[in-house]
Amino acid sequence: MKRIHTEFAYQSRELGVQIEDTLGDPPNRKNYARVIQSLLDEFARGTEINDVNLLSFALVDHLRFQNPAELLAEAAQYDRGDAAKVLSGVSCSDESADRALTNVAATDPELARRAIITAFLYKHPKRWSEEDHSLETLQKSENGNDDEEQDQLAPGHDIEHLFDANGDKND
Repeated sequence: MKRIHTEFAYQSRELGVQIEDTLGDPPNRKNYARVIQSLLDEFARGTEINDVNLLSFALVDHLRFQNPAELLAEAAQYDRGDAAKVLSGVSCSDESADRALTNVAATDPELARRAIITAFLYKHPKRWSEEDHSLETLQKSENGNDDEEQDQLAPGHDIEHLFDANGDKND
């Protein structure tokens, strides 16, 4: 399982929420299709919408991924990557989606790169994992397995030995 940048993990989760919210409960596919088509039209017209999530939302159902390994490799870095490589690894199943992606790629290739990777990660959640930034994991990486030190600092334990016996001479 490949580790990806935390911002891509966040964007992928947000994309899922956006899709669910737009579909509604019960799912309204007609409304969903109208929203997607409106977004695609805006991107194809050149409307400046500098939002990774909106572009990935507009494209997610129309992208075909030819090189998943390359997309996963590109997902390790959010702020820099090879937009041309990412763009060459996808195609669109819809003419309006293709126009929208082509237009965005020409004006903001980095936005297109991020949106494609976000859509790919959303479609293939079992291929990646997010870096674990939980407090427990961070403590383990900082301390190693320092059980000895924790044993020395048990509650109620005398901690005077931790301080300089001569005192602070920075008067």
